[in-house]
Amino acid sequence: MSTPRKSNRPLRPPTKKPTEQGRHQPRQGGRRDAPDEFVDEDRRPAMRPDAHKSALGTPEGMTLEGPGRERRRGPAQNGPATFTEPERLQKVLAQAGVASRREIEELVVAGRISVNGLPAALGQKIGPGDRVKLNGKLIPLRFVQRTPRVLIYHKPEGEIVSRDDPEGRPTVFERLPVLRKGRWLAVGRLDFNTSGLLLFTSDGDLANKLMHPRYEIDRQYAVRLLGELTEEQARQLVDGVVLDDGPARFNSLQAAGGEGVNHWYHVTLSEGRNREVRRMFEAIGLTVSRLIRVRYGPVELPSRLKRGMWMEMPEVEVCKLAGLPPPPPKQGPPGKAQPPKLRRTAPRA
Repeated sequence: MSTPRKSNRPLRPPTKKPTEQGRHQPRQGGRRDAPDEFVDEDRRPAMRPDAHKSALGTPEGMTLEGPGRERRRGPAQNGPATFTEPERLQKVLAQAGVASRREIEELVVAGRISVNGLPAALGQKIGPGDRVKLNGKLIPLRFVQRTPRVLIYHKPEGEIVSRDDPEGRPTVFERLPVLRKGRWLAVGRLDFNTSGLLLFTSDGDLANKLMHPRYEIDRQYAVRLLGELTEEQARQLVDGVVLDDGPARFNSLQAAGGEGVNHWYHVTLSEGRNREVRRMFEAIGLTVSRLIRVRYGPVELPSRLKRGMWMEMPEVEVCKLAGLPPPPPKQGPPGKAQPPKLRRTAPRA
């Protein structure tokens, strides 16, 4: 491996601080210091896309909010997420112009390079969140942003969110496009008899941030009940009920109309335990006859996306969801932005 030619030119323009002058000048030996009225086919009330943002104004309408919980819509509010593959320390530092890979290996063996305050090791991989120092001085590093892919899928009833099923039932993964590299990861689950919004991503880090309880990302559901929910029962659900796996509560509950024995409600909660919405209503003696997820964090189920169809989230929206900087504008003549295409994939055998 050839050694890079030495140069007296600094790696970056010197700053105004005197202490920064010549910081990147070559040292002896060539080494350098570097510093996110639903309409039923039966008879359902209409659900506007922004229905979760306003209360019902009718006297018989019911709107309850949980006390004092801050609403979180995605991981971007909890600090930006970075999606890059970890790379070997020698490669990253060589690309930053610190020294050649061979020289960096010598620096590592000599204990002159540290990662997050600990001595670096040969072959160690680092990412954007790591702090690398040479002789105690922080090295500024740059990583290439990789925008993950996200699919929005309208899951119908009668599909399971699993890759394999001993009973041979249809799975949601049979409906998705094939990835050339990696695989689709489901963001949360919907049970066999629940339909609605289901997100998939190609990036495990983003999937974890969207699902982790620490972020308390809210989910909204349209719920059809057999029977009428009293105001006392609704308050009980917002204040909290005790389930087999611990207490549970809705962040908000809104009446959404209905007639006869079927009544619709919109509920939000910030976790995704198994059959949690159904079990909460069962705890107060009511049965859920239809359950549809209509929103996950900031992502709403598009009204034009029919059951069994999927669409890919635009890169700009993915960056907003993940807390990444917006992508650079695409080259070409300006034109009217086209909406994402809706697709339906035939189940694979």
